[in-house]
Amino acid sequence: MALEICVKAAVGAPNIIGDCPFTQRCLLTLEEKSSYKLHLINLSDKPQWFLEVSPEGKVPVVKFDDKWVPDSDVIVGILEEKYPEPSLVTPPEYASVGSKIFPSFVKFLKSKDSNDGSEQALLEELKALEEHLKAHGPYIAEEKITAADLGLAPKLYHLEVVLGHFKKWTVPENLPHVHNYTKLLFSRESFQKTKAAKEHVIAGWEPKVNA
Repeated sequence: MALEICVKAAVGAPNIIGDCPFTQRCLLTLEEKSSYKLHLINLSDKPQWFLEVSPEGKVPVVKFDDKWVPDSDVIVGILEEKYPEPSLVTPPEYASVGSKIFPSFVKFLKSKDSNDGSEQALLEELKALEEHLKAHGPYIAEEKITAADLGLAPKLYHLEVVLGHFKKWTVPENLPHVHNYTKLLFSRESFQKTKAAKEHVIAGWEPKVNA
């Protein structure tokens, strides 16, 4: 039986997947493991039935055995437990690779001061990923895609789209393994199927940039 998942609908386009990287992580995991039924939720006009299953109004939530479960970390963990094949377990020594890229990206995006070190901090995180992929690639855990990649892929997509739009900034060419890695991830059928359109990603970040 297909699992049910509630996800954010795009702002102004209620029939299209919205711009949440944590939701996409869950959808990528579902794509690899199980059939599912998608409920697109307009977060500015939440339906009553959704508020009953998710009182805090948060997405994503997935229905497991008649219980709606929030939080992408928890959801991905349960999916791995219930659907062990194919295994997406990341070896523990690789589990934190790339984990600081997203907060560094957000800090740089919101920065109004070009000398505050936020760009340098992001570059350092991307260089660390470059070194890891150079030694252990093409994926975080070598030849096999794992949960760490599925968690990082949507964040790298947001980074690429949003920094390109708001900062005219791109990942430097001297990080070829990072470029190869993003190409590998973004070209996967599951990624193409679950990604938000660029304009919706930009619209989703706009209020945060101008805050």
